Amino acid sequence: MRGEVNGLLIPGEEMLAAFKTIRDQLIFTNLRVIAVDVQGITGARKSYTTLPYSKIQYYAIQTPGFMELVPDSELYLVFSNGFTATFEFRGGTDIGGLSRVIADYVLNHR
Repeated sequence: MRGEVNGLLIPGEEMLAAFKTIRDQLIFTNLRVIAVDVQGITGARKSYTTLPYSKIQYYAIQTPGFMELVPDSELYLVFSNGFTATFEFRGGTDIGGLSRVIADYVLNHR
């Protein structure tokens, strides 16, 4: 996957973190979030969506509750055009670390 995403990066852009959601993948660079939507039964077909930090109006995270059977977390990104992107993460994902990456780029790099 790293090779596929590296082909999408522009000069000066660096990967910061990558997460596997339930089926898809989410890559955070120093400029944007790249969402990889795995499609079809085999997963050979993929759709890549660029979500620039500069267009994020706000974001929200939802952590699992105490003793939940499915300890998944969710990330909501809301963009200036009204589009909302929602991503689910498996239990064990450092959602706090993910929040810090987004906050740093949304708040400090406008």
